[in-house]
Amino acid sequence: MNKKQQEHAVQPETTPPTTPSNPTLAVLGFRRQIVYHLHFWSLVAVAPLVMIQWNQGHRLLAGLLLLFCVNAVTVIALLRWRRTYFLQGRLFPLLAVTCAVYSTAINGHAGLYWAYPAIAGGFFLLPLREATISNIVFVMAMAVISFLKFPEADFWRITFSLGLTGVFVMVFAWLVGRLQRELTLLATTDPLTGCLNRSQLSDILNRHIQMRERYERVSSLVLLDLDYFKSINDRWGHSTGDQVLQQVAGRLRKRLRESDRLFRIGGEEFMLVLPETRLRDADELARQLLATISATPFGDGITVTASAGIAEVQQGETWSVWLNRADQALYSAKNQGRNRLVVAGRTGVEPIAGDVAGDSAGKPAGNSASDSVSNSLSGPC
Repeated sequence: MNKKQQEHAVQPETTPPTTPSNPTLAVLGFRRQIVYHLHFWSLVAVAPLVMIQWNQGHRLLAGLLLLFCVNAVTVIALLRWRRTYFLQGRLFPLLAVTCAVYSTAINGHAGLYWAYPAIAGGFFLLPLREATISNIVFVMAMAVISFLKFPEADFWRITFSLGLTGVFVMVFAWLVGRLQRELTLLATTDPLTGCLNRSQLSDILNRHIQMRERYERVSSLVLLDLDYFKSINDRWGHSTGDQVLQQVAGRLRKRLRESDRLFRIGGEEFMLVLPETRLRDADELARQLLATISATPFGDGITVTASAGIAEVQQGETWSVWLNRADQALYSAKNQGRNRLVVAGRTGVEPIAGDVAGDSAGKPAGNSASDSVSNSLSGPC
């Protein structure tokens, strides 16, 4: 293995990270913490009210509050020991709203105070659309109770203060959700090409390995590296090199299905994850992609070719082994003259090679198409 191959070789993880490397999983973890603490502190605040309302003779309200506490305990327990979210948190806002409305009806202002945290809790626990609809219904119900229970001046104060609270929390929840999506997008995509980056690589590959193990659904991996790309940066500048990378990503993306995943995992190296794709189909697609890259010059007549390594996931292998087999096939293609692809065997030791331009045009390896790149863009890859 040469020096460059050693630098790019994928090493299996030896020490698990303390926090998830996948930003999507990290966001999910923070959301679970919010759900956990919201239920925990609500339980602490509401539990004493069960006995208070019972002693005051409000049996129905005490029962509703008890049900609220049981739901909170269930959610906390399942989140802590099973890592599952009981009923997706929908009981919390439903019970909180019901208790607040009924408590206001029988206790007056003493029950009204609980309406405000109930509004906020809904936006933390439910999707924005569901929370907005449920809180509109809640404010309307509280307006009816206030109109019947309190003087007209208090009715208007209560209605508008509850409505404004709902609007403020809704705007905050919308902005936080938008910020969350944008930060996740920034953390999981390459800013130059828009391709996925390495942050989700292991999770996506493991998902396809599980599909292979459980359902015999085969996926293939294609590693694609642009030939002599360093010479483009040296001769035309890094700005031109960036434009070439963007256009290469665009050409690749046009030939892929929605279910396929395109990564940029190195300076000029791309990775394609092809679900439900056998080795033969992946080989055919890879040849088409390499031909697409070399068919039309980039920018100011810059002709670019690429090399590729292909590997089909095998029974019992890890994601790093699968990726390393494709990596070995790619470097075999580079060592055999570039502008070609190599299909990795089961062990990754005996790959099958194919010259792209030669195979497609019926010419032997070392044809004029690849030679033109070697002559015009001389230098290391």
